[in-house]
Amino acid sequence: MAAKPTDIVPQAPELDRLRGSNDLLASLPLTGKRILIVVENLPVPFDRRVWIEARTLAAAGAQVSIICPKLKGYDETFERLDGIDIYRHPLPLEAEGALGFLLEYGAALFWESWLAWKIFFKHGLDAIHGCNPPDLIFLVAWQFRLFGVRYLFDHHDINPELYEAKFEKRGFFWRLMKAFEWMTFKTARVSVATNESYKRIAVERGGMDADDVFVVRSGPDLNRVKQVPINPQWRNGRKYMVGYVGVMGEQEGIDLLLEAIVHLTQVKQRDDIQFCLVGGGPALSRLKQMAIDLGIADYVTFTGRAPDQDLFEILCTSDICVNPDRVNPMNDQSTMNKIMEYMAMGKAMVQFDVKEGRFSAQDASLYAKANDPVDLAEQMLSLIGDEAKRKAMGEYGVKRVREQLSWDQQIEPLVSAYQRLFR
Repeated sequence: MAAKPTDIVPQAPELDRLRGSNDLLASLPLTGKRILIVVENLPVPFDRRVWIEARTLAAAGAQVSIICPKLKGYDETFERLDGIDIYRHPLPLEAEGALGFLLEYGAALFWESWLAWKIFFKHGLDAIHGCNPPDLIFLVAWQFRLFGVRYLFDHHDINPELYEAKFEKRGFFWRLMKAFEWMTFKTARVSVATNESYKRIAVERGGMDADDVFVVRSGPDLNRVKQVPINPQWRNGRKYMVGYVGVMGEQEGIDLLLEAIVHLTQVKQRDDIQFCLVGGGPALSRLKQMAIDLGIADYVTFTGRAPDQDLFEILCTSDICVNPDRVNPMNDQSTMNKIMEYMAMGKAMVQFDVKEGRFSAQDASLYAKANDPVDLAEQMLSLIGDEAKRKAMGEYGVKRVREQLSWDQQIEPLVSAYQRLFR
């Protein structure tokens, strides 16, 4: 018996809102399609890009399931949110070294495969949507090719460049990353890229037809972003505050930011600026110790992973924001979510001159010399002392996000990617 529309279109207030604000979604173009999203590095809905993609696909009429890891605060094995089934699995501690990566990826592939078959036998699958890192989820997709299940690759990170940035070398594992990336693109019928640089990699390095690669930027969901009252406690008694939101990893350049703070506090003798850094990651404890060793711990607040209320309070309280990502092949070609969030909140920022970071922010940012903490400090100092300039840059960023970069502008290319996948 054919399924009724109410059986195949998830009913949830958030999905209704999405449909009501977008004519394409209201036409339910993906009705009856059964889509499985697999993401390994973050849980859902904590992974905001994956979560808004999932809700958009469900609003378009698809039956959506997600497989992701467990994390503190996201430890339920099964959860149904907004009509979307979320299956979470355990993972070993975050990988360090070759053995650590082998354990993490091996465990992830086992759980992803087992849960994918469980979902397949439960209600069938038409497509698997794999989100890297790592570039190994194609091994899950391979298991269902004989059943006509198609693979869409959602390209979040360029892993060969990520490996090189993290370990500062190439060698055997770098070549292995290149091989996995190539096999991923060869398995995918359609690829989704977060920017034009990633699209070029899919075509030139992955051998994909340009018509099979769709740019879907990680635009902020403006319905989630909200202004909240300033909370002076985050300033630690100081006049100004600089905010950062992102991962605390080896390649994010937080060490360069700490060196810039040394210049501000010890060379420029500024004791009126507090830095509030939001985010967790493998380098968090090391960076906290580095701040102590440099004698700047009182000027730097590390919050770790923070709830949305704290995140919005910190962004609203910040006078400017900073993106210290190093200039390297990885960061130069990657779009950072934090830049979009700063702009959506109307915050002027300072960053090193990375290619995609400049494309995203344009006149909402000042740009320091590549990997130069002294120039980063000087640029922050010039901006924090010019209230009129901060205000104008913040207004420019809000306008750019609303008109060109928000999630509303990404709905059409995402749906188009799936229409091509099911062509």
